[in-house]
Amino acid sequence: MKFFLDTAMIDEIKQAKAWGFLDGVTTNPSLAAKTGRPFKTVAQEILKTAAPLPVSLEVVATDVEGMLEQARELYSWGKNVVAKIPMTEAGMQALNILKKEEIPVNVTLVFSANQALLAAKAGATYVSPFIGRLDDVGEEGMRLIEDAVRIYKNYGFSTQVLVASIRHPMHIVEACRIGADVATMPFSVLRQLFKHPLTDAGLKKFLADWEKVPGNPFEKVPR
Repeated sequence: MKFFLDTAMIDEIKQAKAWGFLDGVTTNPSLAAKTGRPFKTVAQEILKTAAPLPVSLEVVATDVEGMLEQARELYSWGKNVVAKIPMTEAGMQALNILKKEEIPVNVTLVFSANQALLAAKAGATYVSPFIGRLDDVGEEGMRLIEDAVRIYKNYGFSTQVLVASIRHPMHIVEACRIGADVATMPFSVLRQLFKHPLTDAGLKKFLADWEKVPGNPFEKVPR
C-alpha cells in the first residue's frame, strides 16, 4: 500500500517524508485555496519538496482543449506531475490524447464501478474513487474499492486504485484488506495511524518505572 498525502501544505509533506511514509502527494483547488497563495507558486514548491515522488495536480477546465492545455502546462512544471482529470466524456477524450503524449493521468471524482472501468480502459495511471463522499450519501464507499480491485485483476489493467476522500484510519485498513494500490489521506488521518491508548499508557508506565531505576547510563557526564 502506497501512502499519498492529500494536502497543499509544505510542512505536512516535509514531516511525512521525514517519517519515511510518503509515496506521493495529491492536491486539488479546495486544498490550494486554503494556502492563500498563488497556485503555481504552491504547486511548484510541492513538486520540489516531494520530488521525485508523484504529485497529482488538478486541471480546472471542463472542455477537451482546455484540459489538454492545462495538463501540458502542469506537466511542464515538473516531471513528477500527474495530471488530475475529471471522470467526464471530455475528460476521457483528453486522457486518450495525454496517454499518447506520455503524461500520466489520475482520473478523479469516480463514484461507480462503471466509471472506474472506463478510466482503466482509457489508460489512466491512477483512478480515484471518493469513498468518504459515497458514505456521506448512504452508499458503502468500500464496496466500490472492492469492485475496482476485482475488475482490474480480472482483466489485467495496470491502472492503480487510489482510494480518495479518506475520513478515518479504518478506511485505510479496509483498503489494505481489499488490496487497493494507494491511499491518499489528510495529514490528520496519517497522524492518527500512530495512535492507540494502550501505547500511550504503556509508555507512561515505562517512563514512570524508569525513574525508579538506580543510575542513568544516558545521563551526560560532566567534562
